[in-house]
Amino acid sequence: MRIFISAGEASGDLHAAALTREILSLAPDAEVFGMGGDALRSAGGEVIFDYKDNSVMGFVEVLRKLPDLFRLRDAFRQVMVERKPDIFVTVDYPDFNMRVAKVAKQLGIPVFSFIPPSAWAWRRGRAKMVARLAARVACIYPFAYEVYKEAGAPVEFVGNPLVDIVKPTMSQLEAQKAVGKRPGHPLILLLPGSRQGELRGVLPVMLEALPLIKKDQPDADFILQKAPNVDRRELEAALDTSKIPVRIVEGHPYDTMGACDAALATSGTVVLEAALMDLPSVICYKASPISMAIAKALVKVKYAGLPNLLAGREILPELIQEKMTPENMARHVLRFLDPAEGAKVHQDLREAIYKLGAPGAVKRTAALIPVSYTHLRAHETE
Repeated sequence: MRIFISAGEASGDLHAAALTREILSLAPDAEVFGMGGDALRSAGGEVIFDYKDNSVMGFVEVLRKLPDLFRLRDAFRQVMVERKPDIFVTVDYPDFNMRVAKVAKQLGIPVFSFIPPSAWAWRRGRAKMVARLAARVACIYPFAYEVYKEAGAPVEFVGNPLVDIVKPTMSQLEAQKAVGKRPGHPLILLLPGSRQGELRGVLPVMLEALPLIKKDQPDADFILQKAPNVDRRELEAALDTSKIPVRIVEGHPYDTMGACDAALATSGTVVLEAALMDLPSVICYKASPISMAIAKALVKVKYAGLPNLLAGREILPELIQEKMTPENMARHVLRFLDPAEGAKVHQDLREAIYKLGAPGAVKRTAALIPVSYTHLRAHETE
């Protein structure tokens, strides 16, 4: 098997690397090559295109980079013609990957879509496009599976890779000691995100909530998990404005989550990661009025938080735009710290997480790839 894989950002690189390891464990003679980064390279894949040179997000940024993206698409076509892959595997990064999937389809190369476009959230027509292009689709959320099944795609729900990835490396007592948790003192984790807009828009409001929490819970302590790509000096400058001390912690994010009692988190995958570590989060998000107006027009889901989408109801509070106030943040954190209320939230989180499926998502995905290839080739000879 010659497998052309395409991942266009950091998270996709990690998923592509995990998938490559499983493919090579099933078929040691397979060749895996394409677009990725250090993770794909370390997993045994050949990185022809480094995602760091080609990654782009946002409406304006995509428009500016269109000429480069067209050149990259043409370069992908050239590799397909020269290397003649048996299958083209897309990993997330939907807008670019779906364009290149059309090229693969034209060349008679079967397309396998791992983590397909989030048509469950917006632009549902993409599900039908993927159904036309892909020989097999592997979804990591049950609600995504339903959308692609309805669109007529050959789809499987394989489970979520985070179930395998989000694991502690220490015992809870070791983790508590590592982050400096004091016995009997609630520990609140701040997860403000890594993008500049998030840090500047959300973190100051989080810091304003801390005195309100401290007023009700005088023994509470606060720590902030530094994202790898964030300048520590910028965080320190922001925390210098806080009326309540906040310590910065680095590394071992899942151990840190497991050592804490509640979190204030910017909306994103980190909320689901915290839920997998049984840590309830207050979900926070604020965008510009224009961006929010566009989002409201396009996004068709009721909830922003993945645990809420899994549960089908709001089990974690979502403080979006004008709801994101220090008072609301403090009120919900204090609710998490209440023994009776906290127990209910933890039970709701466990029930939601159960819907992500059993461990082994990537292993199940790798096992599907030869099946889709064989099935398509058999269909073409009929």
